[in-house]
Amino acid sequence: MSEKTITRADIVDSLVQQVGLTRQDSSDYLERVLEMICEELVADNPVKLARFGNFVVRRKNARIGRNPKTGTEAPITARRVVTFKPSPLMRSRVEASLATKEK
Repeated sequence: MSEKTITRADIVDSLVQQVGLTRQDSSDYLERVLEMICEELVADNPVKLARFGNFVVRRKNARIGRNPKTGTEAPITARRVVTFKPSPLMRSRVEASLATKEK
């Protein structure tokens, strides 16, 4: 199994090759899309990308946690976290590719 992580540079290179944009334009477009997603999440708005998935901000309440190494209790403050739920199409594509790799 490959351990390669896709990077922004990989996405920019793909846009240059497949769409024909310049490297600078590709980088600018990618950066703007990511900024738009972040702006919406900061404003507590969900981001829904058809056939990809949903990003949602969840609020977690304050609670008491425990250090697993020492067993000492420590307070965990309330916070907001971003969650991602893949679309059924994405889920099925990933499962299908996993099944073909196992053969």
